[in-house]
Formats: sequence, C-alpha cells, structure tokens
Amino acid sequence: METNPSGASPSRSLFFAYLALLVWAPIPLGSNRPWAWALLELWVFLLAIGWLFGYMRGKHHGNAVFSKSWPALVCGALWLAYVWLQLAPLPLEVLSRLSPEAARWHELAARPAGLDAAPLTLDRHGTLQGALKSTAYLAFFGLSLLLLNRRERVTAAAFTLVLSGFAQAMFGGLSALTGSFGESAHGSFANRNHYAAYLVMCLSVGIGVLIANLTGAVSRTWKQFFRNVIALILSPRMLLRLALVVMVIALVLTRSRMGNSSFFVSLLAAGAIGLVFSKRATRSMMVLIASLIVIDIFIVGTYFGVERVLERIEQTRIETEDRDDIASYAMNLWRDYPLFGSGLGSFHAVIPRYWGEIPGAPYTHAHNDYLQFACEVGVIGAALLGAMLLMSFLVALRAQQVRTDPLMRGISFGSMMGIVALMIHSAVDFSLQIPAIALTFMLVLALAWISLYHDRAGNRAQRLADS
Repeated sequence: METNPSGASPSRSLFFAYLALLVWAPIPLGSNRPWAWALLELWVFLLAIGWLFGYMRGKHHGNAVFSKSWPALVCGALWLAYVWLQLAPLPLEVLSRLSPEAARWHELAARPAGLDAAPLTLDRHGTLQGALKSTAYLAFFGLSLLLLNRRERVTAAAFTLVLSGFAQAMFGGLSALTGSFGESAHGSFANRNHYAAYLVMCLSVGIGVLIANLTGAVSRTWKQFFRNVIALILSPRMLLRLALVVMVIALVLTRSRMGNSSFFVSLLAAGAIGLVFSKRATRSMMVLIASLIVIDIFIVGTYFGVERVLERIEQTRIETEDRDDIASYAMNLWRDYPLFGSGLGSFHAVIPRYWGEIPGAPYTHAHNDYLQFACEVGVIGAALLGAMLLMSFLVALRAQQVRTDPLMRGISFGSMMGIVALMIHSAVDFSLQIPAIALTFMLVLALAWISLYHDRAGNRAQRLADS
C-alpha cells in the first residue's frame, strides 16, 4: 500500500475506538476469559473492517510506515497461514509423514470407525481459538501502523498506555496496601506476574516518552538551576514522572521476582544501548536513567517492600520450584511434535499424557512462552514468530542510531525496553498467552517500526496530506 498525497487520514472515530481498546483490554482479568477475548477479537475485527471499508471508499489510505514494515507483516501473514493450516484436514498418509505422533493419536481416537483425513492439531477447539486470537493480534499490529500516522497520534497512543498503566497501578497498589485482595498487587489481572508484565510494558513506553521530552537544559548558575527546577515541576513531564513512580511502586508491590527483575534489567540494557549506539545521547538521558534506578529502587522501592521481593528471589530453590517438572514434561511433548507442533492452543489438552503417575494436570501452561510455543507450533511456527520479533528489535535499534527526532528516539527506546523485558519474563511465565498482554505487545512492536520510518524523507507526502 502506497502513500496517497491527496488522501485523508484515518477517521477520528476509529482512532478513539483504538485507544479505548488499549484501556479496556486489561480490565476484564486481562481479557483472559472466553467472553472477554471474544469481545477483544470482535473489537479489533470491527476496527479493521471499518478501516477497510473506508479504504474502499477512498477515505483511508496507507502510509510509508505500513509499506516499510512489510517484513514484519509478511512474517505475520505466514504465521497466520501456518496456524490456520493446522486446522485443515490432511490425508492420513500425508499427516503421518508430517507429524507421525499426531497421526497415531488421531487413528487411536477414530477407532473402530476408521479415519481418512485429520488435521495437524490434536485440539481443534483450542487451535481455532488460537487462530482467531492470532488474527486479531496481527490486525491490531497493522492498525497501529496505519492509525498512528501522525506525531500527535503516536504521542496520544503512548500516553493512553501510560494512563492505563497508571490506573492499573493505583487500583492494584491501593488494594495491596489496604489488604483488600491480599498482600500482593495484581490489579485487574488474576495473576500478579501477568499484572507485573503489563506494568513493565506501560513503564517502558512511558520512560521512552519521558526521554523524548528531555530538554537537555544545563544550569551554569544557581539562578538557572532553580529556574529549571521550577520549570520541571510546572511542566507535564513532572506528572508523567509521578505516574511512572506510582507504576514502579505497584510493580514492587506485586512481589513478582521476574517482573521486577525484567524491568530493571531491560532498563539497564536499553539505557546502555541508548548511550552506546546513539550518537546524540545527552547528559539528561544519563541522569534520568540513573535516577530511575537509584530513586525508584533504593528510596521508593525500599519503603514499599522491595526487600520482600529480594527475599523471594533469595529463597528460590530448584527443589521448591516445581516449574522444572512441567518444563521437562513439555520437552518430552516437543520431541514428539518437533516440526509442526501439536496445535496452537492445544498444550492444556496434550500435556496430561506426559504426567505419568501424577493424577490430573497441575498446569495448563508451560510457564515458559518459548517452550509452549515450541510444543504447540513446532520449530517452523516458532521461527516465524522469532523472526518478526527480532526484526522489530533491530528496527528499534536502528532508530536509536539514525533518528534525530527526540520523539522517535524516545519511542524506539521504549520499544526496545518493552521487547527485552517481556522476552526475559517469558522465560519463566506465560504472559503472551494473556490476550491483554499480547495485544499491548503488538503495539510495542509496531512502535519499533514507527520510530524508524515515521515522518522521514519518504513520508513527506503523507505529512502534507495530514496537515
């Protein structure tokens, strides 16, 4: 899709509905209930249909960012085709060559009636759900590239995510401090670790916006110093900084070991990248990163319970963590379905066969997104997802190197930090199985491409059309 200089920007109503979805997604238990994720999917599909209808009528047009993001879109399209293919009935002879174990189980289930064809998946219902979710996520990714076609909209989307994180932090933090829902904060999520992962993504984007608004003002005299301090206090940046502090407090109150660890590790990693690879790193940026670490950890964190998080980390022992058991069982599952997997969304239905003497299934997820995706979609599906993720990170890294626009550099910082944080967290949890987190992560990935390609020389015509 090419830029149309004479075209109008996407309608304001679609954009507001898009922002409303960002805020709504985490509210009903992270949209991790059938009715909630069905509503989320319907919401995204209606937005996509609305945009396509406007496109056919000549009211909506593509942009340079969408065109330049074709590598990620191709990977996403191949992923969708692959997932839907898992549902397609295949001749048994073909299936036995592609996935012998899947063919064996289908034959056993069909006896004595016999079987002529069967799909790659062992759980049609679970894979259908996963395919619909994946379609909605990729549509949301594409909508992000198309709707965030102006600086004001990029900023609005970032602040909306920060506002959502702040509201979640206030609710979760106050609930934990008052003991209304237990000692640990979990906001509107059922699981505190997923709540922590969501807060980290909101914090990442918020820190990126804060970096974009750094003035770099230098105080050579005490008069200038006090003037700059007063200007900071009276500026919107102070409100943003306070919102980030509240989110950090809520993050600490989750007592989530990996949630807190992923936040600070990703902050250090993205900060190091920003300072080393950027030719325009400012002292203000270094001071901001240092203040986030020092003030938030040692002052705010200590008062609100970071020592309890450290105690949980220190008390973690291999023999007390039964997640190692589920990992070993999941590895056995993956060995039986190495290339094509057992079907997206089938883990909970297939893993009980590997429990052995253990009655029932203690876990319905692998508590490791990498391992669960490998089990469900095999090496091929995992490679497609990994390629899309890696390309998005490299694009954000490139933006840090070449962009001079403070907003785009800040957005790329937030995207890098969010990607690193969730990839760390995914090693010990199943955050990407939660619709609200997966949807928000699609925005984080889209921001990476926006940060590099938005408003560059090749997009001048779009700027004129939107002005």
